[in-house]
Amino acid sequence: MPFATRLIPSLFVSLATLASASAFAQQALPTGVEAALARAKVSRETVTMLVVDADGTRPPRLAWRSQVPVNPASMMKLVTTYAALDLLGPAYSWNTPVYVEGTVNNGVLDGNLYIKGQGDPKLVLERVWLMLRHVQGLGITTVSGDIVIDRSAFENTAENDPSAFDGEPLRPYNASPDALLINFKSVNMTFAPDRAGQIARVSYEPPLASVAVPATVPLVPGECGDWRTALKTDFSDVNRIRFNGGFPASCGEKSWAVAYGDPRTYSLRAIGGMWAEMGGRVGGQMREGRVPPGLKPAFEFGSPPLAEVIRDINKYSNNVMAQQVFLTIGLTQKNRGTFEASRSALGQWWRDRIGTGEAQPVFENGSGLSRDERISAAALGKMLQVAWRSPVMPELMSSLPASGVDGTLKKRALRSGGAAHLKTGTLRDASGVAGYVHGASGRRYVLVAIANGENAGATRAAFDVLVDWASQDN
Repeated sequence: MPFATRLIPSLFVSLATLASASAFAQQALPTGVEAALARAKVSRETVTMLVVDADGTRPPRLAWRSQVPVNPASMMKLVTTYAALDLLGPAYSWNTPVYVEGTVNNGVLDGNLYIKGQGDPKLVLERVWLMLRHVQGLGITTVSGDIVIDRSAFENTAENDPSAFDGEPLRPYNASPDALLINFKSVNMTFAPDRAGQIARVSYEPPLASVAVPATVPLVPGECGDWRTALKTDFSDVNRIRFNGGFPASCGEKSWAVAYGDPRTYSLRAIGGMWAEMGGRVGGQMREGRVPPGLKPAFEFGSPPLAEVIRDINKYSNNVMAQQVFLTIGLTQKNRGTFEASRSALGQWWRDRIGTGEAQPVFENGSGLSRDERISAAALGKMLQVAWRSPVMPELMSSLPASGVDGTLKKRALRSGGAAHLKTGTLRDASGVAGYVHGASGRRYVLVAIANGENAGATRAAFDVLVDWASQDN
């Protein structure tokens, strides 16, 4: 049955309940929340809050400026991941087909090897190794021709400027989506001090083909402190990493993940470097291209299911994985792997599944790493109520950080001892939480709390008080 016709009767109750939220827009905030906002010097006019029962059968316990569209930061991942669960199903997985063109004799492929990316969000190093090991399991140790990667499933994403959002192109959270996204386009450098030799040994994962890297860096005196700055790393040459400083001797082993400076060639370099490390050889080139028409895959390398993927996205707020899922929605629903197709597909899904009682969200890339995405607390609350009654509620709920337990809420336990599953969101000028709170009475509540403005980050304590207040309902 199409999802547009699956609305159940209680949904209409919840929509009417949330539609009445504006009537509560001027109700008093809980005393503890008011006091925490005052201590943080945050105006109540810069925040929006909603606390309403998940079943949608009662008026909101709190609705403050809930109709105002705001920047939700990473809480937009809730929309992307629930829409994906609803449209694709929790067992959905991505396949990366591998093609062999030519014959194999005595370990040599007399032809080309093709790897076609189709958006797998979790093609991390361990899984790339398994994929390449599968190639070797076909009897191939040498490719006499080329190893070709086909990233055409997602259109015009590889040209995105990783510095466009905040001028930090080397931060892994700024990695752009890619049909063949390998290890989030990042290099993990591990520094292990050898005090006897007065050096730190440096290892790199993955090894990148044609990138020169130093095996050691000298130890220097001083506190560990800002050890990354002490290294004086030079990433200006994409073919070489240099350390012009040293590693503080007072440090133990440290790791540093950085986004590679030439993201377009990262997949080629990573596959080339790992293939060589595994003893493989290439007679031709590592290059981009298209799989020849009519060529059948030798095998397809499958991803973990969507239900597992969204746990990484929501618990650890992984931006590029969220964008991979966002683009996959466009690819599967509109046959185009573009942001425009995905926005259209999400808009249609929202109208059909969530309804038009609240202003529709403004989508950009579905991850919340955006200055333009917008949603109101009332709209997000409505979606969370719909999700609560859906068959995929368990998968969505288990993907959210649990207060005081894991993910981005590991260090934010409720003072009341209560429990909540909440997605956090933080940008320079946006901060908040949204999800489900477990009341002492046994009821479940949808909670949305978002601040926008220069001092948005200071609202964390006030929102923690709000979550505590929501949990104490007996």
